Amino acid sequence: MSAKGGLQVDYAPLAERDPARWDGVLGVVTFDEPPPALNGTDVPVAEIRTPALEGSSGICEIWRTARRVESGQRARVRYRRDENVLFGCIEVPEIDSPTDGKRTALHAATEEAYREIFSVLDAVGYGHLLRVWNYMPGINADSCGTERYWQFNQARRQALMACGRDVTGNVPAACALGSTGGPVVIYFLASRSAPMMIENPRQVSAYQYPPEYGPRPVFARASVLRDSAAAMLFISGTASIVGHETFHIGDVGAQTRESLTNIEALLGEANRIAGAARFAMGSLAYKVYVRHSTDLSVIRAQVTSQVGPGAQVVYLQADICRQNLLVEIEATGGNPTNGQG
Repeated sequence: MSAKGGLQVDYAPLAERDPARWDGVLGVVTFDEPPPALNGTDVPVAEIRTPALEGSSGICEIWRTARRVESGQRARVRYRRDENVLFGCIEVPEIDSPTDGKRTALHAATEEAYREIFSVLDAVGYGHLLRVWNYMPGINADSCGTERYWQFNQARRQALMACGRDVTGNVPAACALGSTGGPVVIYFLASRSAPMMIENPRQVSAYQYPPEYGPRPVFARASVLRDSAAAMLFISGTASIVGHETFHIGDVGAQTRESLTNIEALLGEANRIAGAARFAMGSLAYKVYVRHSTDLSVIRAQVTSQVGPGAQVVYLQADICRQNLLVEIEATGGNPTNGQG
């Protein structure tokens, strides 16, 4: 799904890519298989342990640009960038430290990852995080007396504050999902120009959640990046939450419909705020996280009904940030800045 002349994302088998075109690839994300050979290129690859479900096997997430790119690595962050957008990724293992009794292993790994990310962005001059994807094993498990997702949120917040970043308002679109194992993996997009952050009128902003949800998550419901070529919309992981409460507990079909209703609301806000750019449900690319693989057929039927059979959709098995959520949906799409096409 592309913004003409600018950033593009596709969910496709990597083997089908022409090796001669790697110069335009910013980054690759694999879900449940080892990364394929990239013909000796220095394209950064984020390995996400979220098994692809029926119909999505072998699919990779491929970020491309029409502009000239260059690669780099600082500490554990691998990145590729064009003149305005940078794709980066980092893996940090969880290691218990006998000298640090104040932080859990997940807290330490998360904080280290975000500090390294911001150090790189400051050094290369891409000061604005657009979109962040966070994956960790056991996201709903309890350890050291608290849920691991709460530990992650606290660590992310502390790292943002330590690096001089906002924790309300001007924050990136994001998601946090449970993987099947391995290290904490984060991949992200950043830009030289500031995006527009978008909130959902149907929902309380995540960074304003009441205390019952633990340390407040730091993310916007969506963001829009505009440059001379196009506007690109990034919708965060979106679930069956209205206000701040989970709706339709135990009903996966209703949760899917509510999630898509929230995405429709975000599209309305994006079209209102972005002006000439026009986004539509059928023109977005979707990633759907399914807690229980046995729910796939119900979820797929609802998604196809509401977004149409022609949209790019990949289905992955992953645990979701709240234990009573059965499905989460994210979306990306672009349009020329003149609103045509």
